[in-house]
Amino acid sequence: MDEKKVKKGAKEELNKEEVLSEREKALTAENENLIKELEEVKKQADDYKDKWMRNVAEFDNYKKRNANQWMEAFNEGIASVILKILPVGDNLDWALTIGLDEKTADGIKKIRAKFDETLKSLEIEEINPVGKPFDPNEAEAVMQVPKEEGEESDTVKQVFQKGYKKKDKIIRYATVSVIK
Repeated sequence: MDEKKVKKGAKEELNKEEVLSEREKALTAENENLIKELEEVKKQADDYKDKWMRNVAEFDNYKKRNANQWMEAFNEGIASVILKILPVGDNLDWALTIGLDEKTADGIKKIRAKFDETLKSLEIEEINPVGKPFDPNEAEAVMQVPKEEGEESDTVKQVFQKGYKKKDKIIRYATVSVIK
């Protein structure tokens, strides 16, 4: 009987080894599947991270572009309003040339100073090209005058209407006469 028990025990051992071997194979296969799945998930996570980074950069660019467009629109609005009130300054300058009494002239000078202060607060600069070479990017020539002794050709002689700019943007070109 001992032999039977030994054979039976050996069979059971073989069965256990087969079961363990099959279980090891199943676990190895499952492990390989999990490793493949993990690699796919890592790749997918990298793709999502890349897309997220691109979207963050794109949104940042959008914010900058939008801020620039807003600022440009704001500056265009200021330029439009300034262009409409510049004739007031022109009329104040004209009024000072017509020979007013002293009190009236002082009042107009104070108003003109306040007008200039307002323009300065909006970063509006006057274009005064008198004595400088004519620059069609800042002035419009409406008249040519003959050259006199000591004057250079293509130089601005006189300003008929002041020009104004905000930084590099021309709001109104100066109207000038140029020496031939």
